[in-house]
Amino acid sequence: MSSPSRTSQGPSTRAVHAGRPAAAQGDAFQPPVTFAAPFHMAGDPESSPYQYGRYGNPTFTALEATLGALEGGQALVFGSGMAAVTAVLARLGAGDVLVLPSDGYFGVRGLEFPGLDVRLVPTDTEAIVAACEGAAIVWVETPSNPKLDLCDIAAVAEAAHAAGALLVVDNTTATPLGQQPLALGADLSVTAGTKSLAGHSDLLLGVVAGRDEALMAEVLSYRSHTGAVPGPFEAWLAHRSVATLDLRLGRSSDNAAALAAMLRGRDDVAGVWHPGASPLAARQMSRLGPLVSFDLGTEARASAFIAACALVAEATSFGGVHSTAERRARWGTDDVGPGFIRFSAGIEDEADLLADVAQALDATR
Repeated sequence: MSSPSRTSQGPSTRAVHAGRPAAAQGDAFQPPVTFAAPFHMAGDPESSPYQYGRYGNPTFTALEATLGALEGGQALVFGSGMAAVTAVLARLGAGDVLVLPSDGYFGVRGLEFPGLDVRLVPTDTEAIVAACEGAAIVWVETPSNPKLDLCDIAAVAEAAHAAGALLVVDNTTATPLGQQPLALGADLSVTAGTKSLAGHSDLLLGVVAGRDEALMAEVLSYRSHTGAVPGPFEAWLAHRSVATLDLRLGRSSDNAAALAAMLRGRDDVAGVWHPGASPLAARQMSRLGPLVSFDLGTEARASAFIAACALVAEATSFGGVHSTAERRARWGTDDVGPGFIRFSAGIEDEADLLADVAQALDATR
């Protein structure tokens, strides 16, 4: 019986098998890591797929093949999420209009944009559509970070393209297994692979994915000239880790949803933010991601709550196998109250995680 085609395989199957060579007697399951700056290359440079580490590496290639299969396009990996962001925004010039989410990741909003006309708008479909006219790039983050608001990617793509703009989607929270921006009309999908994609809180990685060959060639040229590549070992670790993405994302998404439901049932929690309450999430997302945010009112209670948790580490990143939380107001970069907590659910057993959070809330009433 013939095996199913690569395009008909499920996402977890593709995450395990894409980018890995056909089985050969005595070979390792995982492609080896290649440490190299220069490669042997005689004569015409075009005769060799690898020339110098800044331009490419077999370990990058293997990871990019896997990620491209998950994204539904071509994928390029970078040394960090912000390196991936910069590679996309580098195509803008003086006088260009850039639409950014006012409630998205501060690392993007905090960049210096000399000569650009930057329009900050909330993650709301109508507001973003209204801001598209005259834009060169419309950048959305959905779900947004940290309040987890959503926008309709397909509707925004239609408006952006009608205005002559590119649509770029920050897909870090959902990952390509939770949401497919390219299939919904985005020109580029950008992901901080540091978070759920690699998922073990042990490496920095960025990804840019797209379907337009010319556009992706520009992104590759930027990476090659600036050297914004990941280390080979980090790429190898990420490739290994992506094989379990569907399992990890499924468990952490379920834990986050269960936590949101529990928090909504408590009278000592002032507000709960989670995309599961949105009909748009049901249409657009297959996994909701690990994040749930909630408000405990005061800085003192929020800090005491985190300290009282036994299973939850205080950290600023998210998407790892361990549950983490932080009081976002400590950075002064988000429009949130002093007791606002961004919580990243890990892959702990649901009952254990809920019990730990409940006892910490009870202890700090």
